Amino acid sequence: MSRRKLIYEGKAKILYEGPEKGTFIQYFKDDATAFNNKKKAVIGGKGVLNNRISEFLFTQLNQIGIKTHFIKRLNMREQLIKSVEIIPIEVVVRNIAAGTLSNRLGISEGTDLQRPILEFYYKSDELGDPLVNDDHIINLNWATRDELQFISEQTLRINDFLIGIFRGIGIKLVDFKLEFGKIWIGDDQEIVLADEISPDTCRLWNIKDERKLDKDRFRRDLGGLVEAYQEVARRLGIMPEGTNIKEIKAGITKIKSLKNK
Repeated sequence: MSRRKLIYEGKAKILYEGPEKGTFIQYFKDDATAFNNKKKAVIGGKGVLNNRISEFLFTQLNQIGIKTHFIKRLNMREQLIKSVEIIPIEVVVRNIAAGTLSNRLGISEGTDLQRPILEFYYKSDELGDPLVNDDHIINLNWATRDELQFISEQTLRINDFLIGIFRGIGIKLVDFKLEFGKIWIGDDQEIVLADEISPDTCRLWNIKDERKLDKDRFRRDLGGLVEAYQEVARRLGIMPEGTNIKEIKAGITKIKSLKNK
C-alpha cells in the first residue's frame, strides 16, 4: 500500500490511484467515528465487513440498472472503483424517525413516516455537514436543478429496492446516507452512485425487537458493533454460517504476514 499514490483519506476509507486511468482503489478502514469525528475508535474487522456488504449491495443495484462507481472487489478490504468527481452533497433518506430527525423535530424514535423524507447535507466536516435545501444546492452550483431531480429519483428507487432486500432478511431500513458523483463518458458527464452502502451508512433494526444492527451501537455505546455487522452479512448470505470475526481477523493477519515476507 505504501507504494501506491494516495488520492484521499477520509474517516472510514482511503482512496488510492487505480491500476488504470479512470480508476481508484477504495480501501475500507477499521476506524469508527461519530458526531462529526468527535468520537473515534478502531474496531478490528469492521472494514472487512463493510467492504463485503457494500460490494453485495452495489452489485445488486448495478443489476437493476442503477449506475454506480463499483467495478469489483479486489480482496478483503479493497474495491476497484471508477474515479468520480463527488458532488458535495450527502443525501439522507428517512423511512422511520430516528437520530437527528427525532431530536430536531421532537418526533418519537421509531415513528413510521407516511412517505420517505429526503434531506440534503453539505459535505463539510469544518461546518458539521449542515442541512441545506434545493435552493442552496442550485444557487451555489453544487448541482443543477435537473441533476438534483435525477439524484432524488435515483435515491427513491434505491430506497425502494433496499427496503425490499432488508425486509426479506428480517431487517427494517430506518434511514441511510448516499453520495453521488460524476464520471466522464466521452465528452459528457454522467451521475453515478458512489461511496458505500453498509451498516456504517444505514440505520438497520431487527424487525422482531428493533435491536440495532448498525453504527448506532458505537454512537450509543451499546457494544457488539462487529457482531451486529457480521449478523447483517450472514443474513444477506455473504458470510458462511459459522464464520466469526476471529476467523476474519486471522485471515487479515495471514495476508499481512505473507506481504511482509
